[in-house]
This record gives sequence, structure tokens and C-alpha cells, in this order.
Amino acid sequence: MAIFTMDQRKAQRVCIKFCANLGKSATENFKVIQQGFGDQSLSRTQMFQWHTRFKTGHTSVDDDEHAGRPTSCTTPETVARIQELIRQDRHRTIRDIAEEVEVGYGTCQRVLTEELGMHRVAAKFVPRILTADQKQQRVNVCTELRQLASDDETLLSRVITGDESWVYGYDPEAKH
Repeated sequence: MAIFTMDQRKAQRVCIKFCANLGKSATENFKVIQQGFGDQSLSRTQMFQWHTRFKTGHTSVDDDEHAGRPTSCTTPETVARIQELIRQDRHRTIRDIAEEVEVGYGTCQRVLTEELGMHRVAAKFVPRILTADQKQQRVNVCTELRQLASDDETLLSRVITGDESWVYGYDPEAKH
């Protein structure tokens, strides 16, 4: 499959238009384009489509405007809006968020995973790394424990330990 630059495509379309205006058939036109552009020539189907367009009165060598969403709709505003929707309700689906923000499903999924560093855990979106709020909460807890240890020298002697298994409970919606 050949990869074309926009200039290569337009150059071929101009040649197709010229040959069509001279009255050449689509097959003759295709042979001329293949001779002139070799491996970089448009496919037979594309060439015939452009030939037909020019024969029916189409004059522009540019592509028609395409309806739908732009190819890239990841803007800082979109990322911020998705992040706010997730903060409001972590149980929302990607499809719901994509519809509300008016972006594609894949774009929304990419923003969540790559831009915001989140992944789905037990039907909730949670950050892969600690957020600024979570980091601050850790600092507050450590400061409080340090203060307790300095105020009460017997604090650590009253800590009960068990085996080396650690069990973490994490609820991103819990207020600490």
C-alpha cells in the first residue's frame, strides 16, 4: 500500500482531470497515471472514482469536507472536563463520558489511561499513581503519627504486629 503526501495526490488528480477533459477513457487515464507515477500512483478504484467525478462536472481536486468529529479532539479543555466527570462519579462508563464530552470512545479511553493515568478497578476509575490530594493526605497522616510518637514515648511499644502480610483497603471515594 502506497502512502501519499497531499501534494502527490493533488498532482495525480490534476493529471486525471486533464486527461478526462481531453476525452480519454478511464482505462486510458489509468495507464497514463501509472506510467507517470509508477508505484506511487493511485489505486485503480481511486483513479476511476476521480475520473468519474471530473467527467460529471466536478472541478475541484481537493477532497470533500468530511462530516463528523475532528481527527484530534484531545484539548486541555477536553481532558479537564473528562477529569471533572470522573471526580464527580467514578462509576461512569467510558461510553457515557464520551457522549457527554462529545468525543469518540477511543479518544475518551486514551485520555483516561494515557493523559490522566487512570485504570478501571472494580468498576471505578482510580489513578495509577497518587493524586496531589492523596499525597497530601499521606503527609498529614505521617506528620500526625510523628507528633504522636514524640508526645508519647511508649506509642511504638503498644503497636501490635503480625506476620509479614499486608492488606490494603483503598476506597477512592472515602473521606479521610
